[in-house]
Amino acid sequence: MSKTAVSFAFNNPDRLSSETATRIREVADHLGYRPHPVARLLTQRQTMTLGVLTPQALAVIFSNPFFALFSEGVAHAAEELGYELHFISPRNGSLAAAVRRATVDGVVAIGLSGDHPEVEQIRSAGLPMVLVDSEDLPEHCSVVVDDEGGARAAAEHLVELGHRDILVVAVERPDSATDPSPTGVAERRLRGYRTVLTAAGIDLSPEWIVAGRASIDGGEAAFQRAWAYGLRPTAVLAMSDAMAIGSMRAARQLGLRMPADLSVVGFDDIDLAALVDPALTTVHQPIRQKGVDAVRLLLAEMEQRSGIQPEHLRLETRLIVRGSSGPVPSQRQEVQRQV
Repeated sequence: MSKTAVSFAFNNPDRLSSETATRIREVADHLGYRPHPVARLLTQRQTMTLGVLTPQALAVIFSNPFFALFSEGVAHAAEELGYELHFISPRNGSLAAAVRRATVDGVVAIGLSGDHPEVEQIRSAGLPMVLVDSEDLPEHCSVVVDDEGGARAAAEHLVELGHRDILVVAVERPDSATDPSPTGVAERRLRGYRTVLTAAGIDLSPEWIVAGRASIDGGEAAFQRAWAYGLRPTAVLAMSDAMAIGSMRAARQLGLRMPADLSVVGFDDIDLAALVDPALTTVHQPIRQKGVDAVRLLLAEMEQRSGIQPEHLRLETRLIVRGSSGPVPSQRQEVQRQV
């Protein structure tokens, strides 16, 4: 058989008769032959691999259950379409170096702003890209959720319960050492909290906003810092469920009861939120669906269908009330515990 016929049998069997394609595959099985992946890459100019670009090391990213659920959605959609995944995270501390070495057909960039240097690098290379949880870029598709609306619902819930001493446990940005100001998701959620609290006459001063990694350990450490500083909140607004659960763990170690002494509200509605005791009140967002939609939009960009316009999806959020939130204590106890 010619090289062309063998190539058709593995890549475009419809271009051969069924008898010829079957015969070639039978002989290949007998010989133990399989197409060489690098040769196929060079010939087809396609890797059949999608990149997932993350701003932090994978060990940090995967410690947040949110990212595992998002990756589940991405993987489900990619595998259905015959694509593999390549997670692109900082290489020896450099995300730019990781991007340069990544051999992928397109990129899902999560948690990176549109003006981030590595996003600019991908744009300059002309690589198809979808932004997740980021500002829109005119030429690329994007997927976000209603972060600000979800945050407002969470804050309104606590205000209606009578809380006024409310601690915000925020997600720190990856480059917080050089610029601590919130961006993207954190900025939108903080804006939602602040809108409601200000309307209720509650001044959200800087000391009532503590930041940490979006993980259980990060939330625990953030609450401990606030307590050591002397803050005595009756409620916590956490920007992720993982941080909310970490805050609950820290509070429990201090002898606080949820929700009798402290109400806690998270954001994400990860599976663990319904399993902790008490079950976590939180803002639901469709995490898996966000991953599926990101891959769908990326494939649309990669196919470059004529006349296609970049699509910008904004998915809805909703408040899920569970056992971790309740009315403010009728008589505030002055707790003088040392961490």
